[in-house]
Formats: sequence, C-alpha cells, structure tokens
Amino acid sequence: MALGPSLFGAGRPRWSEWLIEGLLLLAALASVAITAGIVLVLVRESIPFFREVSLGEFLLGTSWAPTFEPPRFGILPLVCGTLVTTMVALLVALPVGSVVAIYLSEYAPFSLRELLKPTLELLSAIPTVVYGYFALLFVSPQLKTLFNEMPGANMLSAGIVMGIMIIPYVSSLSEDALRSVPMLLREGAYALGANKLITALRVVYPAALSGIGSAYILGISRAIGETMIVAIAAGGQANLTLDPRQPGQTITAYIVQVSMGDVPRGTTGYQSIFAAGLTLFLFTLGFNIAGYILRKRFRESY
Repeated sequence: MALGPSLFGAGRPRWSEWLIEGLLLLAALASVAITAGIVLVLVRESIPFFREVSLGEFLLGTSWAPTFEPPRFGILPLVCGTLVTTMVALLVALPVGSVVAIYLSEYAPFSLRELLKPTLELLSAIPTVVYGYFALLFVSPQLKTLFNEMPGANMLSAGIVMGIMIIPYVSSLSEDALRSVPMLLREGAYALGANKLITALRVVYPAALSGIGSAYILGISRAIGETMIVAIAAGGQANLTLDPRQPGQTITAYIVQVSMGDVPRGTTGYQSIFAAGLTLFLFTLGFNIAGYILRKRFRESY
C-alpha cells in the first residue's frame, strides 16, 4: 500500500503551521506579560508607601499596626505568621504526600491506584473557605484538649489544615515523577537483592528527586499564598512569635483584611497592602528560583 504525502500532512498548507506556532508564541508571551504587569502594579503602588515608610523600618520593624496612632509598619510579624503556618503545613503535607506517592507508585495495584488518585485529588477541589471553617470549628477544639490554654484561633490548626489541603499537590506530582523512573533501575535493584521498600527509598526516590522537588516547591508556594484558611482560623492579630499555638496574621490575611474597604483608598495604610504583596511575591520568587537550581543540580547528578 502506497503512503501518500497527505497521510502525514505533507500536503497541508504551511500557513496552518505558522498559525499554530503564532498562537503558541502568543500564549507564552501573554503569560510573561501578565506576570510583568503584576510586578509593575505592585512596584508602582509600593513607591508612595516607601516614601512615607523607610525600607529599614519596613523590613526590621517588630510591630505591625497600620491603624494605630502613630502607625507602625514593621513587616516581621506578618512574615513570621506566614512562615510559621507554612512550616506547620509542610510538616504535614511533605511526609504524608511522599508516603502516599510511594505507595501509589510502587505498591498499589493498578485498579486501586486508579481509584485512590482521583479521590485524593478531590481534596484540592474543596473551597478553601470550607477548610478554614473546618480548622476553626473542628481542628481547633480538638487541639484545645491537648493544649488547654490555646486560643480558639491559632496558627497550629490553620497550618495543619493547610497541610491537608496541599497533600494532593505533593502526592500527585511526586507519584508522576516516581512512575517516570525507568523500570530498568528497579529491576537492577531487585537483581542485587534489594526488596521493594529499599528499591523505592534508595533507588526510585533519588532518581525522581528532580520531579519530587518540583512538587515540594509547588506545595511551599501554595502554602505561602493561602488566604482564606489563615484569615479564618489563624486569627487577625499580627504577632511576632514562633509558637504555632498562638494567634497570628499572615501577609495574605492582612491583604484580605484591608481590601474589605475599612481603610480609605490612597492612604499609607491602603498602600501597605501593595508593599506586603511585593514582599510575598519576592518570597515566592525566591522559593521558585531555589527550586529551579535544585532541580537543575539533581538532573545533572543523574
């Protein structure tokens, strides 16, 4: 049977390929333009704020009270609240997500994996406001049985529920990375006498560390940028403490609080949300750059 040129599309007009390439290029440029526009807005709106508040006071100040007289704009309490809730979330999500990924990739039968993975990913479809009230009305009362003096709104319950929320991100991407490891590596480990657990932990996991690192970075970025859970369950008080049992306020929760309209537009207090947003953007950017460097290093080592 002769294979004509039309079978492989050789006879199609070149303009269709140019159109597809142009659309793909437009989509790529649009994502870059949107990111640049966000950065431009944050920087432009932050300039008036830094004319009133010095950079040293903003970065090193230990009190955040924009509505007090005189107002104080030290970002450290908000950064502290963000990091504490994020660390609690990661202590929940990274171990659990990694164990789930290893089980789905190396142990679970095909039929069970096809059932468990979509079910687990449904956790990411639950609205975050539901998670917030779950943390406030269920998790916090349970934690108070362990810590009697702990207030109802605290960073520990918010961080735990945030960790539950990002488990699907970590487990799903990590499982995809583990399954992409060639079967030859597993068979070689089995031939040397390793059992399934040793093979998973000492061979497959290190070989997939580049993709797993991407899953971890996504989980970190998702936790840092979470809004509704911390706004509802962590408390609305900026507090410079590393104790997760205490209430605290994150950068995102403060932005939500000011954006509700209680602070007049154009004031220093209103412009502070753009400075806080720029700080949050730089945090996320730093984690993504670190993740890119780590992924590149691990790719080169394997």
